[in-house]
Amino acid sequence: MDGDYWDQRYRERGQLWSGQPNGVLVREASALPPGRALDVGCGEGADARWLADRGWQVTAIDISPVALDRAAAGTDGSAVTFTRLDLATTAPARDAYELVSAQYFPLPRQADHAALHRLLAAVAPGGTLLVAGHDTTELPPHAHGGPDPADFYRPDEIAAVLDDGWTVLVDEIRPRVSAAPPGTAHTRDAVLVARRRG
Repeated sequence: MDGDYWDQRYRERGQLWSGQPNGVLVREASALPPGRALDVGCGEGADARWLADRGWQVTAIDISPVALDRAAAGTDGSAVTFTRLDLATTAPARDAYELVSAQYFPLPRQADHAALHRLLAAVAPGGTLLVAGHDTTELPPHAHGGPDPADFYRPDEIAAVLDDGWTVLVDEIRPRVSAAPPGTAHTRDAVLVARRRG
């Protein structure tokens, strides 16, 4: 699932996602005071725009240039910076963001947890990590040649890696608060909310 894979996915349709912010983000971030946010796997930019509209200064990253071009074209103002970045090889700024949001982002599992540690290190002291994923029990069996869900971290696995520098506020499977993508049967989300101690 590299940049070429995602570029191809985006080119197959004029709009890949709904254009609405993810329900988990809206539910969990609405009460947070605005600051600096990192939107990981920003896609076409709906989450980044929602955060910017609420006063956040957003750095929105994605591996796909096609997605970034679409996101930037649909965003007005200077509250969002769109950047191509692959967490598998490159770290975002350390200790920089009061909110790091990864909504349904396929973070590759690594033996040394390098990509995950890059993600965690971006959260500022006192900041919030928000991760949402699909309940993997609802995913279809892995088809040969396609992405294997087992290759990517589940939110509960990220929670298990956190040390005593974090407070886990939410680590649960819950009903979705927004409609699933067309053609899918996702009814539940896996959600992790953790605060980095200051």
